[in-house]
Amino acid sequence: MPRFFLSGGSSIAGGTAFILGEDAAHAKVLRLRVGDTMIVCDGGKDHHCTVTKITPNEVEAEIFEVVPCQGEPSVHTVILAGLPKGSDKTDYILQKCTEAGASEIYFFASSRCVARIQGDADKKIARWQRIAEEAAKQSGRGVIPTVGFLPDLAEAFNKANATALPLFMYETGERETLREAVESVGNIASAAILTGPEGGFDVEEVEAAMTEGIHPITLGRRILRTETAGMTMLSILMFQLEQ
Repeated sequence: MPRFFLSGGSSIAGGTAFILGEDAAHAKVLRLRVGDTMIVCDGGKDHHCTVTKITPNEVEAEIFEVVPCQGEPSVHTVILAGLPKGSDKTDYILQKCTEAGASEIYFFASSRCVARIQGDADKKIARWQRIAEEAAKQSGRGVIPTVGFLPDLAEAFNKANATALPLFMYETGERETLREAVESVGNIASAAILTGPEGGFDVEEVEAAMTEGIHPITLGRRILRTETAGMTMLSILMFQLEQ
């Protein structure tokens, strides 16, 4: 069933959902017709609707059922990923981490990042946000993850430490398993996962993370690629937390 979020001026009033802007244009691409059903999500509840009117600029739909969104985890998770090389990798991280349940996704600059944000950063972030929105629709999410860019690792540490369980993935040295880190905190309402760029973190960055109280985590003997590390860790965390 097609899924829309209340964004871009769309609204709900008097038992009717009004879909405007790009989503209305997308309804035409989906070939929605009067009498078809769709879902409008308000960030926590799914409004099941029947389309009653379609124009090039607006879709109106009568709400016949409102239910809690089943696709939204109760744990708020923040993905912090070292900016990788190539838009194909950023797109993959955005798509798969959204599907796995991330609430926020940020790319950050660090010493081993080869890629740099060039040109209009706001335009790039807006594109990232659209990718997250499409992934949220496809995967039945209740909210669209917030997406952004952090200029340095210190900002990423700040974001991580604002959660109850800040984690970073590192391939050598003394580390914890994810199970150990989860059990050390107990009930968890929020968590953050830091992953490095293609070259990983340098020693000074690892020491800084540990000084900040961020848990160094291992997922085993194999080293994951930058575009799969965050998604894998998030998926295992969701399983650990029965999400």
